[in-house]
Amino acid sequence: MPRLNFKIILYIMGLLLLCNGGFMLLSVIVSWYYNDGVTLELFSSSLLTLIIGTLLMFTTRNHSKRIDKREGYIIVTFGWIFMALSGMIPYLLSEAIPGFTNAFFETMSGYTTTGSTVLSDIEIVPKGVLFWRSLTHWIGGMGIIVLAIAILPLLGIGGMQLFAAEAPGPSADKLKPRITDTAKRLWLIYVGFTFSETVLLKVAGMGWFDAVNHSLSTLSTGGFSTKNASLAYWNDTPIIQYIVIVFMFLAGMNFVMSYFALKGKFSRLLQDDELRWYFVFITGFTIIASVLVYLFADVSISSIAHPMVWGEAESSFRHSLFQVLAIITTTGFVTADYTLWTPFLTIFFFGMFFLGGSAGSTSGGVKVVRHLILIRNGITEFKRTLHPNAILPVRYRQKAIPKEIVFNILGFFILYMLAFIIGAIGLAALGLDFETAIGGAATSIGNIGPAFGDLGPVNNFNGLPNFGKWWCSFLMLIGRLELFTVLIILTPFFWRNR
Repeated sequence: MPRLNFKIILYIMGLLLLCNGGFMLLSVIVSWYYNDGVTLELFSSSLLTLIIGTLLMFTTRNHSKRIDKREGYIIVTFGWIFMALSGMIPYLLSEAIPGFTNAFFETMSGYTTTGSTVLSDIEIVPKGVLFWRSLTHWIGGMGIIVLAIAILPLLGIGGMQLFAAEAPGPSADKLKPRITDTAKRLWLIYVGFTFSETVLLKVAGMGWFDAVNHSLSTLSTGGFSTKNASLAYWNDTPIIQYIVIVFMFLAGMNFVMSYFALKGKFSRLLQDDELRWYFVFITGFTIIASVLVYLFADVSISSIAHPMVWGEAESSFRHSLFQVLAIITTTGFVTADYTLWTPFLTIFFFGMFFLGGSAGSTSGGVKVVRHLILIRNGITEFKRTLHPNAILPVRYRQKAIPKEIVFNILGFFILYMLAFIIGAIGLAALGLDFETAIGGAATSIGNIGPAFGDLGPVNNFNGLPNFGKWWCSFLMLIGRLELFTVLIILTPFFWRNR
């Protein structure tokens, strides 16, 4: 095995820092416009990030332009870490989030689109910092690396290995033969949806600042809000929540399906197994939750603010649909404290923590397609028990799935559950109660945001011990990069040259 090409690794780290510093300049403009008192600090953060990125690229400019799989895994994993380390600088210089650990946790939560926060009073944070906080979601949503591979060919560097490492799920759909063309089209759709939601939220009654921030968080399935009550702040304006519901659904879809829809190829959507079951799961879970909330839960108590506008039945349906989508798509916004909705619904929602949206979306979690293939493989094994000599392939999209993909998904699911169990044990070892420990582990690895117990929808992660915040940050990272990408570099054989 050839030696690692460290120069190309550091060169791309510099490129990512340049992108990050450039995005920071947008928060400088917002800070200057609102005169929030931290414009200089945000500009200094951007300048420092740009200087470090430039120096990295300049000192490693004489590099081989070869990227193999090992370099791809390292670039993606450490790219996320480098982005988090640089992305926390605005928090530290502005003193909006004091302490290295808290700032790193908030930044990692942003880039991994988890949405967990250590902030107790979000509304006193300067607007430039709040915008940067939402922007970290948006950058991480479609993937820092997908952005980079759209630029790499201009530098004479191929990006397929990075795309494979950043998006290692079972879906390998590409819109165009060239991976960079795919990345560009995905970003165009991403930007288009973000702009559309912003305009609709403004028309519905949000201010421009809130509309932009919530659009950045929605399309990235992140969940950072500009309000302490999250989307419950607008419980007296149901149309705003319905707009967010629509875009949460779109963000949890495979963006390739969105591309086909925009091109008028609706037959491709109807033929897609994952999209069909994604819709079925959301519909079925919403009906169950709505009925139980209407019959047994008091929405006026569980709602964080302004509970009912259009009647109890509509309110029960809206809050149920909103929270089902927020959890399945791993967006993490809240309109009500769902932990107060009967013990059955608490367990019900906890189970949804392990579902996730579609492959090829910005959502986290296990993903619907993996569950489909796992279930179909289980049914096939039952049939094989009765007919041991029959050839019974697992099918998806009317095609037989290679055994290697089935084994990969089985391995992923086992590893995911092991990571969840070990993650919960790690939090329990810090003294957290059972409900808080399993909720914190599940929400971190699934990139969801709110959890249960002391980390529920009306609480935050500030009370976690410092080690707990680092532990959850690690779980967020491996969850966002779907386990294998990060964990493989922790194995000794990965670093062997032969």
